[in-house]
Amino acid sequence: MERKHMSAFSLYQILPPQPPSNVKKTDVKKAEKCVSIESLDAVLVDLGSISNSRERAAKMFKWIIHPVPEAPFFRDTWEKKPIYVRRRNPDYYKGLFSTAEFDRILREENVQFGVNLDVTSYTNGKRETLNPPGRALPFTVWDFYESGCSLRMLNPQAFSSTVWNVLSILQEQFGSMAGANVYLTPPGTQGFAPHYDDIEAFVVQLEGKKHWRVYNPRSEEEVLPVFSSPNFDQSDIGKPILDVVLEAGDLLYFPRGFIHQGRCLPDAHSLHITISSFQKNSWGDLMQKVVTAALEIAMEEDVEFRKGLPLDYLTYMGVQNSDKKDPRREKFLSQIENLMKKLPDYAPVDAAVDQKAKDFLHDCLPPVLTPDELATSVQGAPVRWEDGRVKAMAPHITTQTQIKLLRAGCARLCSDGDAVHLYYTTDNSRVYHKEEPKSCEVQAEHTDAVEFLIHSYPSFVTVGSLPCDSTQDRIALAELLFEKGIIHTAEPLQS
Repeated sequence: MERKHMSAFSLYQILPPQPPSNVKKTDVKKAEKCVSIESLDAVLVDLGSISNSRERAAKMFKWIIHPVPEAPFFRDTWEKKPIYVRRRNPDYYKGLFSTAEFDRILREENVQFGVNLDVTSYTNGKRETLNPPGRALPFTVWDFYESGCSLRMLNPQAFSSTVWNVLSILQEQFGSMAGANVYLTPPGTQGFAPHYDDIEAFVVQLEGKKHWRVYNPRSEEEVLPVFSSPNFDQSDIGKPILDVVLEAGDLLYFPRGFIHQGRCLPDAHSLHITISSFQKNSWGDLMQKVVTAALEIAMEEDVEFRKGLPLDYLTYMGVQNSDKKDPRREKFLSQIENLMKKLPDYAPVDAAVDQKAKDFLHDCLPPVLTPDELATSVQGAPVRWEDGRVKAMAPHITTQTQIKLLRAGCARLCSDGDAVHLYYTTDNSRVYHKEEPKSCEVQAEHTDAVEFLIHSYPSFVTVGSLPCDSTQDRIALAELLFEKGIIHTAEPLQS
């Protein structure tokens, strides 16, 4: 029997949004005061008028999870349990992404199988990836789709300006990379086996509908896992704790470690985007950096860490000797414990946090500039080719020029002990880690001025107020930061 492809917009009527059953009505009313129910285009226009990027991020997140209030979400739900938001409004996320946009990207962009696009199937309990080599041309891709295969676009932010914009805003909400995958599934099919992920997942249903089942972690060891799971059989995972059909405009959140699977119903295709964050952003991930650095420092500064191991320690330590009752073992373990107790004295926690921050800045998408930011940043400088020569306006920065960071989280000072570098996101690629981390060395006498600028955000400050030794230094520093796209001015610069 031929499957009938149905548009999401013909399947659903727009009805007032309904709050999730586990959210208090009083909390919903508070949330509705903070965020009105407006289209994505309207939200992005409103956000463009907010000068503080942290406030932009918070408002964008509130819109995504509306009507779930932000504070109760992070208190009661985040990393703890799934939540389902049923809106009965197929247009709620309209404009974020669409099947038409998917098709445009295939036709106009260099989409590569296995790099940008996966073709998958899950039938009779068997999960397969069916990627051929080379470019994902529409003829081949849509043939796979018509044959019942699911399509997963791995980095839609590289091709969609809207997805890029939304994720670049959200990454400041999480203090961690915000990524996304887009999934297009034919009616009556399933593309993936049951599994859990190592990210916090927000499933945003864009078109059609999909039947989702979510299961508890199977054991304490799989709560908030460090790595994603292999594929599971149905017999491995028990009964679902959440069994719902997501319709266009609905939202499903589940923490890392919660097993999930989604299957299309026979009467409609499904298009959803999964927004993800918080990969490798745990206390343990930070402690790996802290302990490694603490050991290096302890070995430099404390002779106890440099003393040699007992000559015969291999004869009584190790797995093969673990059942032995030997007083030498007790003495050895006691020494390990004593050294472990001393490690916090050498722990460079701030330096380890900076290492995490450097990783985050490398992960980040570059900011999408508003029209005002474009006009007042280096990207909008009116340099052009005209009448056979370059016409350029040399931007004149003076002590009266007002400046501020382009985004709250777009730059960070970090020291490696020998030099201080300013790491920044404004030159990052939209493709994950396509380029090396971006940084520039900051002279020691300029570090106070950069810190002053960072801590002054979101306020503009004059170049003359930067705590440098001379006017020349103030202007030179401001020119450097302007050229790197790290700052912008209150008004367009004049020649």
